[in-house]
Amino acid sequence: MPKFNRDGFTTTFGVLVATLGSAIGLGNIWKFPSLTGTNGGASFLLVYLAATLLVGLPVMIAETMLGRAARANAVTSFEILASRQPQWKAIGWMGFAAALLIMAFYSEVAGWVYAYVFKAVSGEISTVDPKVAGAAFGKLVSSPLTVLAWQWVVLALTGGIIMVGVSRGIEAVTRRLVPLLFVLLLVLCVRSLMLDGAGRGLAFLFQPDFSKITPAVALTALGLAFFKLSLGMGTMLTYGSYFRDDQNIPWTAARVMLADLSVSLLAGIAIFPAVFTFGFAPSAGPSLVFMTIPAVFTSMPGGVVFMTIFFFITAIASVGAILSLLEVPAAILSERYGLSRKTAALATVAAIALLGVPASLSQSVMENVKLFGLNPFDLFDYLSSNVLLPLGGILICLFVGWVYGFEKTEKSLSNNGELNNRGLIKAAFFLISFVAPLAIAIVLLNGLKLI
Repeated sequence: MPKFNRDGFTTTFGVLVATLGSAIGLGNIWKFPSLTGTNGGASFLLVYLAATLLVGLPVMIAETMLGRAARANAVTSFEILASRQPQWKAIGWMGFAAALLIMAFYSEVAGWVYAYVFKAVSGEISTVDPKVAGAAFGKLVSSPLTVLAWQWVVLALTGGIIMVGVSRGIEAVTRRLVPLLFVLLLVLCVRSLMLDGAGRGLAFLFQPDFSKITPAVALTALGLAFFKLSLGMGTMLTYGSYFRDDQNIPWTAARVMLADLSVSLLAGIAIFPAVFTFGFAPSAGPSLVFMTIPAVFTSMPGGVVFMTIFFFITAIASVGAILSLLEVPAAILSERYGLSRKTAALATVAAIALLGVPASLSQSVMENVKLFGLNPFDLFDYLSSNVLLPLGGILICLFVGWVYGFEKTEKSLSNNGELNNRGLIKAAFFLISFVAPLAIAIVLLNGLKLI
């Protein structure tokens, strides 16, 4: 197998923030609060935490370990690690397809967020009436030229960063954006905790009602834990290939998981006290961000400022996740087909821009175009989230547990014996080999509506 002249992360902190930037995304500030609100608050949070520890963390460790061991893109990595079993490289190609499908609709949602930063500044969405805020959102997504333009802005910005490279692009940007994200979230939390309904909001988020834990809630929490950490799509494997040789992978993965959970909790602390203070339903679901939040923040003193901060935070959160998704196909195209970094990035962005057109127009001129009963936006989401990602996750676990094996896993995760962590490795290997694939299989079957 060829050895590539590859860029990589230059510092331990760079590894941490880049990987964390991949894990943190719209799921933390948009999806986590909406699912927590619709699934019982603190009881959902407990199940989500357990799922993250038992499934999300072990799979993250497995992916980054394979990437560092191979020092290659998501496809070539499996050719290097299992040269006599070339069928395993299908996992990498599944990640390639998943990254394109996810970016086709994810970049559109990010475009909505970018647009809302300017809408917040201009005062266009400053209203205490959720219906008015909903109408503003409907106006945005029903305008074909507007949604396409914002999606292309997102792709141009993030594609430009990918062109620069790993250390001067991804690492340099995330080193600045991730700390800024935490600071702004803390500012928003302080303001939210000063509201009259802060106690009720915190009780909803941290005082569990165990009667609300149902099989459906558990499956939802498991799915969120897996997908919110950018697993099963080749991103952590690709980022792992840029890890330093002395990086402590289990410890890095644990810190990423804890920091990712912290961002989600901070988002909940910022949102739920305000929601309860002003009498909105915590179960409003996805509309919490684009329809309810404008009304909530407008009701506050200085609401325009805090609403602008909120959407700016959400825009920042989207950047790190998008960079990791773009890097998967860009690395494959560059290393397997000899394309320059710039050409591979341009080809990736162009493919997503074309694939993203039907997703962007799903709320307007293509709203009646259905395949298997789904519009293009929902179809791309379904195929990636419910099929490709869980299937990729299962195969990665099976590969580590039954092909790569414990001996190589121990050597990789102990940094060739330099780290005294054999007990931790044995526990992680057990979870990767048995618990995680079974749990992900249940999510897959549930997503396919077979159980």
